[in-house]
Amino acid sequence: MNLPNIITIIRILLIPLLIIFLLDGRHDLGLLVFVTAGIGDALDGFLARVLDQRTEFGAHLDPIADKLLLVTSCVTLAVLGRLPGWVAVVIVSRDIIILGGIGVLMLNGLSPSIKPTILSKMTTFFQLVTVSFFMGKEFVGTYWHLHNHLVTLVVFFTLLSGFQYIIMGSKILGQKGKNYHR
Repeated sequence: MNLPNIITIIRILLIPLLIIFLLDGRHDLGLLVFVTAGIGDALDGFLARVLDQRTEFGAHLDPIADKLLLVTSCVTLAVLGRLPGWVAVVIVSRDIIILGGIGVLMLNGLSPSIKPTILSKMTTFFQLVTVSFFMGKEFVGTYWHLHNHLVTLVVFFTLLSGFQYIIMGSKILGQKGKNYHR
């Protein structure tokens, strides 16, 4: 177990604390935990590269930690009425579709390498900004009027990225009979 993987595990362990703070109405502390987990995400990736400590375990665990953080935050904020429910449904549905697609590929004997695309990285960025913005609603002050624009951006990128993954998965599945090996 190396330092980047330990940081990733800590990020996962922060999620229940985040949810507890949000449910208790302590959005300030929830935001602090959310930002801390986000900084941990950047830090674990940076350390893995700089210390040359990239592992297969970390490559699988890191995106799981990201998804757990975003999905639980979106659902909790939607339940609390802080984030429009339909936005949470779009974000969560994309992740479910991606996981389902990976499952379909694996059931067909395919094991594609799972690497985020530029578009999916942009999507994650907008999702993190949106969750932070809605979680820290009390702190955005006069910028709150931008929330509809932010919702438009996050939904656009989430849908676009989801369609990109569907197309990529369909191509991989279509290559099954064409000597696909990974």
